[in-house]
Amino acid sequence: MVSGLRTELRQRRPFQSAAHEAFLNVLRTAAVLSDELEQVLKPEGMSLAQYNVLRILRGAEPHGLCRNDVRDRMLTRMPDMTRLLDRMENAGLVVRARSESDRRLVTTRITGRAMQLLERVEGAVTEEHQRRFGRLSKADLRTLIGLLERVRESDA
Repeated sequence: MVSGLRTELRQRRPFQSAAHEAFLNVLRTAAVLSDELEQVLKPEGMSLAQYNVLRILRGAEPHGLCRNDVRDRMLTRMPDMTRLLDRMENAGLVVRARSESDRRLVTTRITGRAMQLLERVEGAVTEEHQRRFGRLSKADLRTLIGLLERVRESDA
C-alpha cells in the first residue's frame, strides 16, 4: 500500500524506514500548518514569527522579557532576534526599555496596539486550528501530543 505522503510527494520508491517516513510526515505537516497560519495572519501584515513573539510577550505581561528569553521561548529558531524585535518596535508592536540598575538588560514588552492586533486575529487562528484538528477526537489529540513530546524528548 502506498502511503499518503508518498502520493503527495509523487515519490515512487518506498521510504528507507518507518522512522524516515514519520520524520518526513512531521516536517510536511509542520510546513502545511505554518503555511496556512501565515495566510491567516497575512491580512494583518503579521508574520508567524511576529505572532509567536507577541503571544510570548502577552504571556509575560506585565513584566516583559529580555531578548534571549523571548528567543528561547520561540517555537522555531530565530537566528536574528534583535533584528526581528527592531522591526517590531518600528511597527509599534513592542517597546524596549534599558534597565536603570543594569544597563546591559533590555526588557521587551508588548504594546496596546499589538494586544489589539492579537485580539483581532485570535478568532481566525482558532478557526484554523479547528479546521485542521477538528476531525480528531480529544483522545486522538492527547495521543498525538504525547507522541510528539516523546519524539522531542528522545535526546533528553
